[in-house]
Amino acid sequence: STVLTKEILLKEDDQTSNAVISLFKLQNNFVALSKSETESTLKRDKEDDEKLVIGINFARSKGVIPETVEVEPIKVIDVYGKSANVVADIIQKSLGDAPQKGCVLVMSGLSGTGKGTTASKLQDALPKAISWSNGNVFRSLTLLAVTYCEQQGTPFGPEVLTPALLANFMGMLVFDKFEGGYDIKISGLGLDCLVSEIANTKLKEPRVSKNIPTVAEFTQGEVINFAGAATSKLCADGYNVLMEGRAPTLQYVRSPHRFELTLQDPNIIGMRRGAQRMIGKVAAMYKASDSDVSPGTICND
Repeated sequence: STVLTKEILLKEDDQTSNAVISLFKLQNNFVALSKSETESTLKRDKEDDEKLVIGINFARSKGVIPETVEVEPIKVIDVYGKSANVVADIIQKSLGDAPQKGCVLVMSGLSGTGKGTTASKLQDALPKAISWSNGNVFRSLTLLAVTYCEQQGTPFGPEVLTPALLANFMGMLVFDKFEGGYDIKISGLGLDCLVSEIANTKLKEPRVSKNIPTVAEFTQGEVINFAGAATSKLCADGYNVLMEGRAPTLQYVRSPHRFELTLQDPNIIGMRRGAQRMIGKVAAMYKASDSDVSPGTICND
């Protein structure tokens, strides 16, 4: 039978989630929670994809990205019953000797299929591995856009984001080696800083955060191109770049190393989400405890 000890609980990883699912999968409360989580996750993923497609179609209409792309073959991995370590091993074996020279690894899949956890395992296992996120690129562009509006004395809105102005903003972002490490440098509109220096300050300010969705819709193509150039530079320098996210944008990243994580039973997504919610709440209660955690205690909590 499954035992959920304090040690396993405090790992708060895929082993913990699997243990919780095994213990509670037949309990009515957990079944209801899992169903709700599955429905909300699939709905959110569908809405996110629709928003991405709008942004990508807009980028195509501007000629920023091509109308069509030829996507390299994708290796589909059903993660049902597999730990993140096992999935990471499958991917690592598929890469062959590519990591010894540097490569770009693209990983897509629905929320809850374990992309983030698997990417973390791969980052630990592969030499010179680095995860790439477009998040700070969108935040940097948003910072430039709101700063421009403040300096012009005009309110921020989508009408400000003209192709010419966006091209100007993109020219203010440079990805290269700075102070011994790769970073994005922002130079323009009175800003002269590295993204790593302001990631938790200026880039997290409310004036930036609240306007990111608008900027993201109008800059998908620009960010796709920026990311492609940046990851190519990293790969040429021997880095193994991990890119995980949504298929509509990842189709524009060129790489022969493409993977899609799937689940034969989508209800497992909800079980994982439900388990993660339970684990997070109970782990906080037990971090100072020396006793094992009983199934009844978790269920009641």
